[in-house]
Amino acid sequence: MASPERNKKMLLDMVKQPSNDHCADCGAPEPDWASYKLGVFVCVNCSGTHRDLPAISRIKSIRLDFWDDSLVEFMKTRGNAAANAFYEKCVPPFYYRPQEKDCVVLKDQWIRAKYERREFTGENNSFQQGYSSGLYEGILWKKGKDNKQFLKRRFLLSETDFTLRYFTKEDSKKPKAVISMKDLNAVFQPEKIGHPHGLQISYLEEERTRNLFVYHDNSQEIVSCFNAIRATRFAYLKKVDPNARDSDLVPLITRSSIKEGYMEKTGPTQWEPFKKRWFILNLTDRKLSYFKTSLDALELGAVFIGTEGHGYSVREGQPKGSRSSRWRFVVTLETPDRQFVFLCDQEQDQREWIEAFKLVISQPMLPQHYNTEANMRRMKK
Repeated sequence: MASPERNKKMLLDMVKQPSNDHCADCGAPEPDWASYKLGVFVCVNCSGTHRDLPAISRIKSIRLDFWDDSLVEFMKTRGNAAANAFYEKCVPPFYYRPQEKDCVVLKDQWIRAKYERREFTGENNSFQQGYSSGLYEGILWKKGKDNKQFLKRRFLLSETDFTLRYFTKEDSKKPKAVISMKDLNAVFQPEKIGHPHGLQISYLEEERTRNLFVYHDNSQEIVSCFNAIRATRFAYLKKVDPNARDSDLVPLITRSSIKEGYMEKTGPTQWEPFKKRWFILNLTDRKLSYFKTSLDALELGAVFIGTEGHGYSVREGQPKGSRSSRWRFVVTLETPDRQFVFLCDQEQDQREWIEAFKLVISQPMLPQHYNTEANMRRMKK
C-alpha cells in the first residue's frame, strides 16, 4: 500500500537534485509539478502545456496530489537530465530555448516541439526543415506604417543572400523592402502588438531603426518564422566570423531590450516643452532609441550610452539650475555632448530606468560600440 507522506518526501528529495531543481522546459527554479509519463519536473506555467498533451504527458503536483509507489519509482529512474539528453539531443545551436520570463507562445511551442513532434531526438528531421533549410516563405499579418490595420503580406527569407523580403501582394515579384541580416533583430512582443503571437522585426535604414510588427494566427508557424530568422542570422554571423565559436555567436543572433516604456523628454536647452515618447534601451548596441508611440515604424532619434570613463552617467533628480521645482520622478542622463532630462509617470519607473542605464554604463565598451558611437555622432552633424 502506498505511503503518501513517504512518497511525497521522496519526490521532494528528487526535486532538490541539481538536475531536477529547475523546470525541465524553461529553467524556472523550484518546480512543483511533474510529468509521470515523461519523468520530468516542471514549473506551474509549463505544466499547463503538458496538460494539453494528454497522450504525451500526464501532470501531477508533487506536493498536493496522491502518488502511487510505481509512479514514484518511475520518476526515480528518469529525471530532467536523462529526459533532456534524449528530447534535446539534436537542438540546432540557433534554435531559441525559452526562459522563465519568455512569452507563452515560445514556451508552448518549445514543449510541443520537444515531446509531441520530437523535433530534436534525431529520429525525424522533417520538422526542422521548416526553419533550417536556408529558405522560408510565408504569409504574415503586418501592421500598416501609418495606421493600426494589419494586412496580409508575403515574406521571403533567404540564406543565399542573407535577406528578408516582403511583398504587398502575394503574387508580386517586386518586394516592398529588402532587409539585410546585418542589423536585423526579431523579438516577440505580444502585449505591445496586442496579439499572443506578435513579433517585432527591427532593422537599420540609413542608420535609423525601423520596425515591422507582424503576427500569424498559427503559433507553430510564427515560432518557425522566428527560428528561421535566427537560423539565417546565425549563418550570416558565421560567414562574417568563420573562426568564432557557436557559443560566442548565439547571444548575438537576436536580442531583447533591457527596458522599454514611456517617458517624457525635453530638448537640449530644457526650455522646450516635454513630449511623451516610447523609449527602448538595448544593452547589445548600447542605444536608447525613442519613438512617438510604442507601435511606430520609424525611430525619431537615439542616444548612445557609453561608460563612466567616457563621460556618461545617470542620476535621480533634475539638473542644477533647472527651470522648474515641480518636476517629479526625473532621470538625468549625462553624455559628453549634452544633458538629457526625462520625466517618468511613477517612482518605480524612475528606479527601473536608472537601474537599466547604470547596467549599460557599467559594461565595458567593445570595438563595435566605438563605431556605433562615431556613426551616431556623425548622423547628428
